[in-house]
Amino acid sequence: MKYAAIALAFSLLSLPTWAQSDAAPTPGMPTEQLAKPPADAKVWTVTSSGGKARHGQVSMWTAPDGAHWSRFSFNLRGFVTEMDEQNRFAPDGTLQSLVVRGHTPGGDAAETYEVKDGSYTYTSPVDHSAGKARAGLEYVTFGGTIDSYTFLLDHMLRAPDHSADLLPSGKGHIEPLTTLEVSNGKEKKTLTAYAVTGFGLSPFPVWYDRDNFFGTAGVVSFLPEGWESAGEQMSSAQDAALAKRAPELVAKIAKTPADPVAFKNVKLYDADAEKFRDNMTVIVANGRVMSVALAAKAKIPASAEVIDGTGKTLVPGLWDNHQHYGDDSTGPLLLASGITSVRDPGNQQQELWSRKKRIDEGQLLGPRIVPSLLIDGPGPYTAQVAEVVHNQQEALDAVRKAKRMGYFGIKVYGSMDPAWVKPMAALAHQLGLHVHGHIPHGMRPLQAVRDGYDEITHMNFVMMQAMPDDVVQKSNTVARIAGTGKYAADVDLHSPEMTAYFDELGRRHIAVDPTLVVLEASLVPDSGQIPPADAPYAETLPPQLVRGLLQSALAPTADMPRQRMRASFAEVQAIVAELQKRRVAILAGTDGFGFEVIHELELYVQAGLTPEQALATATINPARVYRLANVTGSLKKGKLAELALIDGDPQKNISDLRQVELVMRDGKLMKAAGLRAAIGISGPPKR
Repeated sequence: MKYAAIALAFSLLSLPTWAQSDAAPTPGMPTEQLAKPPADAKVWTVTSSGGKARHGQVSMWTAPDGAHWSRFSFNLRGFVTEMDEQNRFAPDGTLQSLVVRGHTPGGDAAETYEVKDGSYTYTSPVDHSAGKARAGLEYVTFGGTIDSYTFLLDHMLRAPDHSADLLPSGKGHIEPLTTLEVSNGKEKKTLTAYAVTGFGLSPFPVWYDRDNFFGTAGVVSFLPEGWESAGEQMSSAQDAALAKRAPELVAKIAKTPADPVAFKNVKLYDADAEKFRDNMTVIVANGRVMSVALAAKAKIPASAEVIDGTGKTLVPGLWDNHQHYGDDSTGPLLLASGITSVRDPGNQQQELWSRKKRIDEGQLLGPRIVPSLLIDGPGPYTAQVAEVVHNQQEALDAVRKAKRMGYFGIKVYGSMDPAWVKPMAALAHQLGLHVHGHIPHGMRPLQAVRDGYDEITHMNFVMMQAMPDDVVQKSNTVARIAGTGKYAADVDLHSPEMTAYFDELGRRHIAVDPTLVVLEASLVPDSGQIPPADAPYAETLPPQLVRGLLQSALAPTADMPRQRMRASFAEVQAIVAELQKRRVAILAGTDGFGFEVIHELELYVQAGLTPEQALATATINPARVYRLANVTGSLKKGKLAELALIDGDPQKNISDLRQVELVMRDGKLMKAAGLRAAIGISGPPKR
């Protein structure tokens, strides 16, 4: 899962730490010099898989001088964060000073904030500013631990309007969501969940034990030590409470036309032929395509609603082939980008199937979801939503579970024992399941496809064939990205070895889910730069969300400077053209918010694909791979009317795909502007 998205979730309310010194810490100290929690510090753990997998912890305490301290240690599949935070508060409870030190995968975590003589100043890894302090104005840390967030939440709860003006910008709000009784086997608590808004694209649930912050629950949970087992119950309760809001949004935004709808005089992307066709009219009714014809010959029913498409392009609904589906707000966000189908390659099982059912039954706005069961082996780098298996028999049982629950396929992950791949794939194919995923540590991709992979996930794992042995052995750690950044620039894609490798992928009809946008965000931008995939949306997204995007890249090192990483990314990007030459099915995916899929296609065009070929990777290619081409993937008579009307011409400029005006899915016609507004996006993306 995209690290930046997970890190952002934590920076928006998770992870605490504290220490015991009268002197303010100096930013940039090495790990061994960070604050040492006292024996009586309160501890919160960071876990997943119902508390079974532990990724780190935060310790919090108050020093003798009254300073609040926190110490945070976090390892998410090899992405390591070590930091502490010191907070001092004025007599009225407002934050007076904050100092963060330590490191994240993006580099130095040093951050300071201070109020003095009625003015504030702050400096974070990505920005700095100064201004006049005032009541109700609260600083939001760029990184740090959860300590200052707990006080911010407390202040919003006490405020008459339950809100706060945020620094650097924006406004936060908190309101009651639901209550729940939980037990850890020794004691019971009645908790209250609150929905926090203003920090992202959807409400963020936080839990309180009476007047005291308790924790957060979800894909990754942040809970008091000893209460980890309550995370799944809390996550289900908050999802159920948020779900009650969905039907109202469906009624407000989604229009189900009673009569046919005619998209007249459009440029049409014919995905089956991978061609654009000018002056076309497409008529849909009852959620299906009635006819596709030249505008001059189209017979439009008298009762039809006619939409003039002059100067516009009609495309089949797009796919995001790597979408770890988030919460209920994910649906409107995806639909607003013309995405009507996703492949979810790993999620919380109960929440996934519940949300999918609500979408399929029309209770929730969202795309079609084609899910895979993520299966991984045990260890410190296990995927946080994985079905964890400890031996071959358990691995085979997990494959059977995937079939029994209705998954389309299985996704194998990096800590899997390579010896289990072949029997797992054989059983999966026997059961009619698709096999894809990361390449397990110690294994090269060519061996994985020979052992039964149908598809390779992430282009850096395609490049893993040419990586040194030490990178291959540690490919379930950050080495899968850092190793690519360090060594890929030297790989000759046209060498006999790589040519034979690419040829075999083609002969075996292997699909590839490149997610170039993830690798680009990790290797290309400098700190303080918004990744190119997100930049067109920056002016319209919630300010705190945009700020969190400013440090997504890995920090450069002496043997891996930024220019080296950029050269390596260019070499990985060039693989797209090699795969296209061999008719490998490329499946465009983001591993992010979803709207990055347009930049993914831009990267394909930069690599040498035509706009027509690039669009196929997000339309007909996935429909064929997922055995759905008879109902979707192109606009053809009898198929489902899953489509997007674009204000522009993506044949000339693939970037125009961002300019979605209308989208249709499940018989519902929706305005992209209304979908964006419903989740706090202020306008269309930049052209």
